[in-house]
Amino acid sequence: MFPIEYFIGLMLIGICAGFASGLLGVGGGFLIVPLQYFLLKYVGVNPDLAMLISIGTSLAIIIPTALSGAYRHTREMEDIVKPGLQLGIFGIVGGAIGGFVASSLSSQILEIIFGCLLLFVAIKNIVDLNKEREEAKIPFNIVSSAIIGILVGFASGLLGIGGGVFLIVILTALLGFSLIEAIGTSSVFICLTAIGGFLSYVVSGWGVSTFPYSIGYVSIINFALIACFSVPFASIGAKMAHKVPQKKLKIIFSIVVFYIALKMLGVLP
Repeated sequence: MFPIEYFIGLMLIGICAGFASGLLGVGGGFLIVPLQYFLLKYVGVNPDLAMLISIGTSLAIIIPTALSGAYRHTREMEDIVKPGLQLGIFGIVGGAIGGFVASSLSSQILEIIFGCLLLFVAIKNIVDLNKEREEAKIPFNIVSSAIIGILVGFASGLLGIGGGVFLIVILTALLGFSLIEAIGTSSVFICLTAIGGFLSYVVSGWGVSTFPYSIGYVSIINFALIACFSVPFASIGAKMAHKVPQKKLKIIFSIVVFYIALKMLGVLP
């Protein structure tokens, strides 16, 4: 049904997204969603359906991918588990809400939202490039965890990303986490928050999605091929994150996010 290059594309997405997930603690959704979307449109899938399939499938892939990276990070930093779980519990709620809201929006609106938020994240990281660690501006407690977890979870469900691209900025800029601490905490958070969004896309797409071999808006073929490569490469990326200087991590993170943002906004072909 699909050309051979479609399957090759899915495997390459898995490799790139998995490595980025482990290295940057971002779940890989910021790559999985747009790259899957472009690939689905290439084989003739309607843009609106392509976007929903990309988001729903991305959230399903993020769960095992982030888990692989999180396991590696927790071996290096035991103190990231508690804040990651605390934020993640609230993230599940936000992710479910975001997923249901996304099913009522057009692909064009989602592309613009996705692009603008990623552009903000990239610029913020470039501005703060030389800052190793900022002072905490708000305390990390149950109230701040609830607000941050629900908001980032909502963005996760709405856009099909783990939420790490936003959580890392919040943890480093407002809560005083170092970049490597934020990456590790984010990887734990993502494992949980993606669950809420994933379930909402299964429910909202049940009996509606016309994409072959899918459960709701989650493509089984895309999930299987991408996850087979993203899971092992997430572990490799996480191992690398503890060897690369923080400034270089910020540069890599900013360049990748900036490129994807311009691509989603239609600035780049």
